[in-house]
Amino acid sequence: MPHYILLNDEFFAADEAVIKASNRSFKFGDGLFESMRMCNGKLQFAEQHADRLRAGMKALKMEGYALLDEYFLRQKTAELFKKNRFNGNVRFRLTIYREGEGLYTPQSNKVGYLLEAKQLEQAEYELNQKGLIIDVYDEIVKPINKFSNYKTSNALLYIMAGLYQKQHRLDEALILNQNGFLCESTSSNVFVVYQKQIYTPALSEGCVAGVMRNVVLKLAKMHHIPLIEAQINPEILNEAEEVFVTNA
Repeated sequence: MPHYILLNDEFFAADEAVIKASNRSFKFGDGLFESMRMCNGKLQFAEQHADRLRAGMKALKMEGYALLDEYFLRQKTAELFKKNRFNGNVRFRLTIYREGEGLYTPQSNKVGYLLEAKQLEQAEYELNQKGLIIDVYDEIVKPINKFSNYKTSNALLYIMAGLYQKQHRLDEALILNQNGFLCESTSSNVFVVYQKQIYTPALSEGCVAGVMRNVVLKLAKMHHIPLIEAQINPEILNEAEEVFVTNA
């Protein structure tokens, strides 16, 4: 059965060449993306994904961010889900890129989008039962700026951390910010349990404003579990009772 993607409201075979050499996301990393999950036919946390997507587009001075709302995400993922005849469990990646010509200075701030989908076997979010082998990657640190909280198309830091992870046979590599404090992992937000308190790097520490991170913060508050957003020295990892990572 052929597998399809959705590019600017048109379906294409997933293995078809559809991105032009002039695409600004390819040439300059001029874009951002959202990874989303559908469980039993329902897109999870659509409102939170839409909020972060619009905030990121606004930060990148892209036009049309008001149109990419929760309804847009639900509609487009449902269309691609139906076209691919998937079962109810899917991982989506929505890439937003700035269209038009230009070198570093774009000639237009209008955007295009690419929606990809991958079938998942599991319907529910799973808790890792066997644990993870982790280490800190400190060869390159993450800068703290207005783009730090968004998932942009510039992913070189995460790629290099991923290579380190692979080379050292790790399950996850933790990334530090420019000040040497704990930031996040290659693909997740990180939480540290220390002296019966849960800590997670504050957004001011440069971590991605993860959708599942936000969900965990709300769940902790709802159940009166102390969870503190803080500046975290990586040395605390050696004394922590538990470390866990989350993504949507």
